[in-house]
Amino acid sequence: MRLLLVGAGGREHALAWKIASSPLCESLLVAPGNPGIAGLPKVTCIPIAAEAVAELVAIAVAERLDLVVCGPEVALDAGLGDAMRAAGIPFFGPSRAAAEIEGSKAFAKRLMGQAGVPTAAFGVFEDLPSAEAFIDAQPGTVVVKADGLCAGKGVVVAATAEEAKSAARAMLTGRAFGEAGARIIVEERLSGREVTMMAICDGKRLALLASSEDHKAVGDGDQGPNTGGMGTTSPSPLVDEALAQTILETLFVPTLRALTASGRPFAGLLYGGLMLTPDRGPMVIEWNCRFGDPETQSVLMRLDEDLLPWLAGAAAGAMPPGRPRVRSGVAVCVVLAAASYPATPRLGDAIDGLPHPAEDLMVFHAGTRRAADGRFVTAGGRVLGVTGYGADLEAARRRAYGAIEKIHFEGMHFRRDIGLRGKNS
Repeated sequence: MRLLLVGAGGREHALAWKIASSPLCESLLVAPGNPGIAGLPKVTCIPIAAEAVAELVAIAVAERLDLVVCGPEVALDAGLGDAMRAAGIPFFGPSRAAAEIEGSKAFAKRLMGQAGVPTAAFGVFEDLPSAEAFIDAQPGTVVVKADGLCAGKGVVVAATAEEAKSAARAMLTGRAFGEAGARIIVEERLSGREVTMMAICDGKRLALLASSEDHKAVGDGDQGPNTGGMGTTSPSPLVDEALAQTILETLFVPTLRALTASGRPFAGLLYGGLMLTPDRGPMVIEWNCRFGDPETQSVLMRLDEDLLPWLAGAAAGAMPPGRPRVRSGVAVCVVLAAASYPATPRLGDAIDGLPHPAEDLMVFHAGTRRAADGRFVTAGGRVLGVTGYGADLEAARRRAYGAIEKIHFEGMHFRRDIGLRGKNS
C-alpha cells in the first residue's frame, strides 16, 4: 500500500511509526510531517499544510494512493474526508458532518441528550447575561467551554462562580478564542477520575483500543493551567475488561447509532474523554473525532499487531473481526515542553541528548525543526513525547524518565508525576 498521513505533531509521529512498520506499507507520504517523522523508514515528508484540502487531494490523486489517514481535527473540520472520498480516495476519518461531534460541543451535548448517553447537565449560550444567570443558578461549580475547536484548549474548570463568569466574559465578549468561543457551553463539574477510550469505527462497528489517562495541567499534582496534554499512561488502572465493555455499550454504541440516525454515519476514530464518577458510573466529558495527543503515543506503544489493516478496513467499511490485540504491561509518555509553555512558548532552543529508538523506548517529535546546522531545535509548545514501555508502571516510568535525564534544551520543563495518581484516587 502507498499511503498519505496528514499532520505534523507527536500523534502523527506515533501513527507514522506504526504505519511504516507494517509489511503492507510500501511507502508513506506525510504532510507536512516533522523532522522526527522524516527519519522513519519508507517515509517522505511533503510541505503541504493539513488544512490545504485541494493540494492534498491533488497529491493523493496524482500518486494514486491506496489510503489517506488524517491526524488533526482541523483538517476533518475543513472537509478533507469529503473531498478525498469524492475523488475516489479511501480515507480514514469522518465526514465533515460527522466531525461536528468534536467541532461543536453544543451539537455533541444535544446528540447525547437525544441518545440517552450519560453526560453533565449543561446550557448553551451566545450572550453573557444568560450565561451568568445560568452560572448563578447552579448548585455547584461549573466548567465553561468554547463551542468550537481550540486545539485542546478553550476549557475553564472554574473553582468559583466568579471565575466561571470571568471565563464566559472572556470568550463571549473578549473573543479569547475567536469565533470558536462565540458560543459557549456551561456544564456541571463532574467529580471522579478522567480516562480516555478510543475506538476505531467502520460506520457500523466499533473496536476499542487500550484505555489511557491524560495529564492536562502543566504542573505536578494537576496544578496550573490546562495544556494540550503533558503526558499519558496506558492502561488506566481503573478500566478492567468489564468496565471497558460497559463504556462501549452505554457510551460509544448509542452515540454511533445517534450519529447514523441523524444522517452522519461515523467512520474513523471516535475518542471519548470520560469521567468515572463514584455514583453515576462512566460519563462523557467530550467526544473527539480523531486520535488523541498524547494518548496515541502510549496506546500505540502497547498495540501488539499491525495497525494498517484496521485503518484500511475502517475506511472500506469492513474492519477485521474482534478488536486490536494489546500487549500486557504499561506505557508512559512524558511531554517535554518549551520554556514559557503554555502561555507563550519560546522557540529555537537547541535540543541535545536524544536517545536512539528501542523496542521499549520511543521519542516522538511534536514541536521540532532542523536548524541550518542540522541540529534539532524547539518549534512548538509541546516539543517531545518521551514514551517508555515496561512490564509494570514502575518499569515504564523508569524507562521514560531515565531517557529524559539525557535530553536537554534551555527552558525544558515536564511533569515528574505522570502515572502516579494512584489506583483509587
